[in-house]
Amino acid sequence: MFFVGTAGSIPTSHRGLPSVLVRRGADRILFDCGEGTQRQLVRSVGLTELTEVFLTHFHADHWLGLPGMLKTFDLRGRERPLAIHGPPGLRELLTGAMRVAGRVRFPLELNELAPGDVLERDGYKLAAVEVAHKGPALAYVIYEAQRPGEFDAEAAVRLGLTPGPEFGRLQRGETVRGVEPEQVLGPPRPGRKLVLSGDTGPCETLRIASHGADLLIHEATFAEEERDRAADTGHSTATDAASLARDAQVTLLALTHFSTRYPVSVLRDEARAIFQNVVVPRDFDTIEIPFPERGEPQLVRWDERPDPEAATAEALTESTT
Repeated sequence: MFFVGTAGSIPTSHRGLPSVLVRRGADRILFDCGEGTQRQLVRSVGLTELTEVFLTHFHADHWLGLPGMLKTFDLRGRERPLAIHGPPGLRELLTGAMRVAGRVRFPLELNELAPGDVLERDGYKLAAVEVAHKGPALAYVIYEAQRPGEFDAEAAVRLGLTPGPEFGRLQRGETVRGVEPEQVLGPPRPGRKLVLSGDTGPCETLRIASHGADLLIHEATFAEEERDRAADTGHSTATDAASLARDAQVTLLALTHFSTRYPVSVLRDEARAIFQNVVVPRDFDTIEIPFPERGEPQLVRWDERPDPEAATAEALTESTT
């Protein structure tokens, strides 16, 4: 989970417009693409060949960087199709934008999603969730299925089985020479779950969708002193985000989409008064999400990595098995 841009609707000298890159195995999925996103990527992990793009909604700060990025891909000779997903209205928006920016020669697959749509991927799913913002807006949930429990090789040998293919068949759920998988496998292990709120006010559908998430990335545009303005504009306060994280029993809350009105520490402290496990990523920070039995998600600061080149290479090649 790489934070490309963490500002609200106005960039600052230290924060770009909203964009998050999710890296899982060989997949590189970009969520939102504010103005300047491709420059942010070039300055950090490189302008990777994206596998998919998801837009949360169509306010300019969340998509205006996409036409230029698509043109760059075209100039670099991209040939593989690129799927772009978003709420209803996506086709009209991008068709008009690319008419101005200029066509690209690689196929664009424009996929309009409805709340509740679920996309199947290799080893995980992505679900679209309706949220409370101005106009059609979606949050996205990425989640993995349960994994088989740990394999007890010694128990399998005691039951008369031979290491090798028989072990593999048991781990795939087959019964081998009368030995049932549950005799040698521990309890199922949960997969990982990540939720990206996009822009939203307090939202019950998002609370339900976020239940038990390892990581919730939630906007925190306003401080509590401007709660009325947050409600008028379809945004959340830091307190709103923290209350949702607490009620949904998430492991870690990452706040983003900050108004320039306040020091970020004000929003962080308001959130931590409600829910302790809160982080405030900067641009180019990463949150690594291990499998639950290996520990909790951890924020890794871009400028605090012991070996930046090695850390980038490791993140890009991380195994998800």
